[in-house]
Amino acid sequence: MMKVLHLISGGDTGGAKTHIISLVKQLNKLIDAKVICFIKDTFYHEAIEAGINIEVFQQKKRTDMSVISRLITEIDKEGYDIIHCHGARANFIAMLLRTRIKKSMITTIHSDYKLDFRDNFYKRIVYTPINSIALKGFDYYIAISDTFKQMLVNRGFKEEKIFTVYNGIDLESDIDYISKEDFLNRYNIDGKDKVIVGIIARIDLVKDHETFIKAAYKILQKRKDIIFLIAGTGNDERRIKSLVRDMGIEDYVYFLGFVNDQYSFFNAIDINVLTSISESFPYVILEGSKLKKMTISTNVGGINRLIKDGYNGWLIDVGDSDALANKLDYLMENREVIKTMGENLLNSVEKNFSSRKMAEEHCEIYNQIIQHRR
Repeated sequence: MMKVLHLISGGDTGGAKTHIISLVKQLNKLIDAKVICFIKDTFYHEAIEAGINIEVFQQKKRTDMSVISRLITEIDKEGYDIIHCHGARANFIAMLLRTRIKKSMITTIHSDYKLDFRDNFYKRIVYTPINSIALKGFDYYIAISDTFKQMLVNRGFKEEKIFTVYNGIDLESDIDYISKEDFLNRYNIDGKDKVIVGIIARIDLVKDHETFIKAAYKILQKRKDIIFLIAGTGNDERRIKSLVRDMGIEDYVYFLGFVNDQYSFFNAIDINVLTSISESFPYVILEGSKLKKMTISTNVGGINRLIKDGYNGWLIDVGDSDALANKLDYLMENREVIKTMGENLLNSVEKNFSSRKMAEEHCEIYNQIIQHRR
């Protein structure tokens, strides 16, 4: 049976975490897949809960390279066919590993790697160039969208080495969430007779919460039967909170902090919004779809492969707060459309974006790589 080792930092909390857990859970029905991470955190515990074969090779800090010899021993002992990396830390470790092992190495491009550390000056100056160099050493790449594949080609990566596989989500397992009332009570929010608009994303510049806030301000000048929930934390949080205060809309915009039961969040909202400047193919839309939450999103990455204007959501241009406010206003006047579009979104995901389909596409890629190496 084919054996694939996945490497990831383990500190992941967003889409990459969901991706690996969804992917490896399904892969293990088809091949022998194991995950090694370098930090013991939420990711590790959720992977264990999902029944994934995972081990932690603890790094004391990013520069602790004692894990290299441990990885070489593991790879030699277990005879993996392919090493599959995810994220900057794993890419850097792979750069040092590749000269010592004779295995095909592939990495998944989950985001625009030039924007990953945009909000942290030190990391941007140090880690972005290191990751850019590390990426050049891989044999193959998986892009999460055709847009990301084109981005890599434009940056000098060889097209024939890049595969595209869109994210998929586990539609088979039950999901846990609390009632809308209990979720809102947790934050002392009165949602009675209100349409609830939500955004769940780290509060960083690349997610552009400012556009979300400006749209909220515009619609609140016309009506007050709407509230806005922001789930997440991040480097841009102080500025965004200040913006809300300056606009005088703090009674209608709620900052929830990090929400670890995201399905309870999706269950509580009516409309799911994403205002990112850059995305690949985000899990927040797929996760929202499981609870039939229609989405308004910026038209970035591969999102237009899923969101079809007027059918299961709407696409807006980056930074277009007027368009977002207008769409919300329309939905407030035509509330039955919210429900219909949410049902349509789940139908679209069931047809094209299941984690089973994603795993099968990965196996096809692995087979091609093994055949080519032979």
